[in-house]
Amino acid sequence: MVNHDVAVLTESEAESWLTRTCFTIGPAGRLGLELELLVGDREAGNLRRHHSPEEYARLLQRLSDAGLDGQVTLEPGGQVELSSNVGQSLAETVPIVHRDVALLRDRAASMGMMLCGLGLDPMRVPRRLTQQNRYTTMAGYLARWGEAAEAMMCSTASIQVNVEAATSQQTAEERWDLLHAVGPALVAAFANSPTFRGRPTGWKSARQRAWQRLDPARTGAPIRRQGEGVASTYARWALDAPLMLVRRDTGSWSVPPGVTFRDWLRLGRRAGIGSEEPTLDDLACHMTTLFPHVRARGHLEARFIDALPGCWWIVPTAVIAALLETPSVADRAREVCEATEGRWVLAARVGLENRELQRSAEAILAIAAGQLRGHPSNAVFADHVEAFLDRWTLRGRSPADDVRVSSGGSRDRCGLDS
Repeated sequence: MVNHDVAVLTESEAESWLTRTCFTIGPAGRLGLELELLVGDREAGNLRRHHSPEEYARLLQRLSDAGLDGQVTLEPGGQVELSSNVGQSLAETVPIVHRDVALLRDRAASMGMMLCGLGLDPMRVPRRLTQQNRYTTMAGYLARWGEAAEAMMCSTASIQVNVEAATSQQTAEERWDLLHAVGPALVAAFANSPTFRGRPTGWKSARQRAWQRLDPARTGAPIRRQGEGVASTYARWALDAPLMLVRRDTGSWSVPPGVTFRDWLRLGRRAGIGSEEPTLDDLACHMTTLFPHVRARGHLEARFIDALPGCWWIVPTAVIAALLETPSVADRAREVCEATEGRWVLAARVGLENRELQRSAEAILAIAAGQLRGHPSNAVFADHVEAFLDRWTLRGRSPADDVRVSSGGSRDRCGLDS
């Protein structure tokens, strides 16, 4: 049964709740991760075959029993998602997640499967496994955006880095602006999804291409008005986004097209939603249907990085943590990315083939490596960042340039492997 907060919500109450809860202050350095991985066939060494729903169910059970520190779930297309607990620092979080990923890979291998770090399934036609109301309704809503919707729901995998929205040293505006400033350069540096349905897409990150071709009212970057605080911007943007679904105890969760949450707040039953009037529970549900580059949920979720092979997920994690560590480092990172800020589409399409994006990526990875090197507990992460720089960034390449359609499950050893 759907758990509704029965108190009817007013527009001012909704705005107040959003500005209070979406951006909160926490200890500097706290970090969480959500890693998504595609499931392939270990014996064949590729991603050509879909597994059956029963195989995915057995896989989830097997992975759930692995003694993980975090939690494991399946995305609508069968992608495995590992959600870590929040750690107090990079040095605390990464080794725990590294252990969990190794356990997941070993458990999957024991079932003849492999977990692949790719941003987009390169071969298989998108196929949704679940018939849950949420995903059935989401698929119906997004269908007008065609292939991009199917790809996003069923074929994509990402690295999501979760950080505090504000700290005693940095405001929410400063952290929000930093993540958006460096975002395009990081998209280009870590692009790892050039192929879809067996064909080159012409994009370095076709995962980002899918996101950029979806509902513009709930994706991308909310635009801040002059003099507007980021919490107010986010609240305004969220309330002006169209409703995707409304949870109900029985029947369809669909809603009339074009009705925003603000419309529902103002019109109530006259909005055409049915007999329901909006509650706080409805607003919380609505917020989970918004997919900006950076999502505010009390903390900030950086959602724009493709899944990477092996242990390379450590690099974007360490880079983001390092760039946010002090105001001076954040200021330097923003400065070197001034020429590429806002260039999300270019970053996804050509990656580091664009010289300005390459310069920005080189600079911020070097800044991050230097910051990490200054802490003995983070030296191993500096090694990872420098290895990534040498292997790809300094050569004007990203992992997308090395993707082979048949693989994606290879696992390079790293400094955290015993």
